[in-house]
Amino acid sequence: MQRTRKLTSRSAAVFASVVVIPAFATQAACPTPAESAGGPTNAHTQYVETHLLPSVIKPGEKPSTLADRMRESAVPGISVAVIQGGKLAWARGWGVRDTRSCKPVTPDTDFQAASISKTVTAVLALRTVEQGKIGLDRNINDALKSWKLPVDSHLAPQGVTLRQLLSHTAGLGVHGFNGFAPGDALPTEAQMLDGLPPSKAGPVRSILPAGAQFEYSGGGYLVTELALADVSGIPFADLAEREVLRPLGMKRSSFAQPPSRAVLDNVAFGHSHGAPIPGNYEVLPQLAPGGLWSTPADLARLLIDIQASAAGKKGHLLSPAMTRDMLTPVKDNWGLGVAVYPDGPKRFGHDGVNNGYLSFMIADEKGNGIVVMANGDGSRQLMDEVTRAIATDYGWTGMAPAAMEEKTLSMSELSKAAGHFKGGGLDLNLEVKPDGLYALLVGAPPSYAERLIPLSPRRFRSMSLSTTVEFAPDFSFFTMIEGAPPMKLVRVVDKVPATMKSGPNIRK
Repeated sequence: MQRTRKLTSRSAAVFASVVVIPAFATQAACPTPAESAGGPTNAHTQYVETHLLPSVIKPGEKPSTLADRMRESAVPGISVAVIQGGKLAWARGWGVRDTRSCKPVTPDTDFQAASISKTVTAVLALRTVEQGKIGLDRNINDALKSWKLPVDSHLAPQGVTLRQLLSHTAGLGVHGFNGFAPGDALPTEAQMLDGLPPSKAGPVRSILPAGAQFEYSGGGYLVTELALADVSGIPFADLAEREVLRPLGMKRSSFAQPPSRAVLDNVAFGHSHGAPIPGNYEVLPQLAPGGLWSTPADLARLLIDIQASAAGKKGHLLSPAMTRDMLTPVKDNWGLGVAVYPDGPKRFGHDGVNNGYLSFMIADEKGNGIVVMANGDGSRQLMDEVTRAIATDYGWTGMAPAAMEEKTLSMSELSKAAGHFKGGGLDLNLEVKPDGLYALLVGAPPSYAERLIPLSPRRFRSMSLSTTVEFAPDFSFFTMIEGAPPMKLVRVVDKVPATMKSGPNIRK
């Protein structure tokens, strides 16, 4: 499902009502795996196991254990890799691959990487650019042979470019795609691009002016997938294996859909509310946007290669100049295949959401990084807490916001944040009420308004989405700094103020 589910239930329904996940009853049937089953242990892994804190803490609140938080969050298994000084420091799994077999998560257990696939796709695309086989700033139709993107004379008279596709600025629609049950008939790339059965999404077409704005589009990455296959004469999965996965030693990673036997031999099944999803996993024929199976250790190898190239070292998948281009924001804190975090030390990364799986990776240009993958749909806050614990343990400022107590702000302080904000496909109002600052999507039912917890005069927390936002000093915009990519929402001045009127129900 890639980011479709996330943007309908998390971002497009930002600050919506809290979704309560029932206690994870089924995991109780699985005995706790032997400590050695998850991989090597050390002082750092033990810190993660005993020092988890949420973003908002109560006075005197003590850290929770990883085992308790996994149980409370209905997450059967979680896998982590840590990069330090440009090298893989450690990789370890906790919990079980599925609640039926109770097999332990190991460092080699595969998870669906979901939209993290886009970072791999971007590296492959930029490598193909440096090989002279495709142009970064040329009309993508020059590369497409088996299918052409219909020309929109109004929105994209000059066509769209690979740079725009990779940075989500091409103005194309189809935010994300739904998966298929194992054994279902799968659509071809052309059928998915044209929205024809058995595809479950609409056609990929221009919906906004090319190059003018950020608009997340999995459809744009599907166009990229076909263009890369056309210019190379090799199917995308094979091309990615040859040019990226194999050179980096990502031996547990594959774009094979359905998954290969090698993946299935040590795979984590997706879980919802603590139980395996129907079919145990979904098949994602949209490979470039979200079809990668991988492990945190393998994704760490990708981040390490990008870090080395960004530091000016040669002999990596991309040249230093191309890597700097990749990590330079195009619009709204998005580079080419990665989100670029604007505050503090320079960082980049991506997250992913497929049915039953969540994943997150972040790295800085000092050679440090964290990758977390989980097989439960309630793992967002847990992944944030694990990331926070690792960053705290290693002393990495900026890698994750510190845990903070709720602050009491005056009405005048809260009023600075009130207003109408747009960005990243979101349109919402912030309104001050007697008991605090509330957020609501424009057009959503008033009952969906959520009180945002103040952590400082400029920082607020949405508990329903595990998302922390921080306002600019002049409150002209705010940026999501935890729990979501660093989307930027800018204050807009309305001739007729947007209201929190009732609107169509938003799917959660």
